[in-house]
Amino acid sequence: MEMEISFPGGARVDASFGDHTVKTDQPVLSGGEGSAPAPFALFLASIGTCAGIYILRFCQQRAIPTEDIRIRQTVVDDPVTGMVAEVNLDIILPPDFPTKYARALIHTANLCAVKKILETPPAFNVETRIDQG
Repeated sequence: MEMEISFPGGARVDASFGDHTVKTDQPVLSGGEGSAPAPFALFLASIGTCAGIYILRFCQQRAIPTEDIRIRQTVVDDPVTGMVAEVNLDIILPPDFPTKYARALIHTANLCAVKKILETPPAFNVETRIDQG
């Protein structure tokens, strides 16, 4: 997959790929306009939404309604480094959810591709290149 990253002004940075553009901005306190999520917030959202896709498909395959299922994601920072130390996903189920599938949802959420890439991170290569037109 290839993405084109552009700088449309201010503290905004956008990523375009296929037919989509993901817009980001920094919060006002960080010099942006707060017109879009910050890149790190989108990164964190990708964890919960990825787990959500897996849970959605699991439920759809079993004709289990998903309207009242939610995932509450919380992030715990390391007080010394300020870096993310823990990401917690609480799958909140409605009272009528079939209890025989509750533990399977945990396994299903753990299949998330974003989580797996964090567990085995790729190499990053950053270079500069002069555009020859």
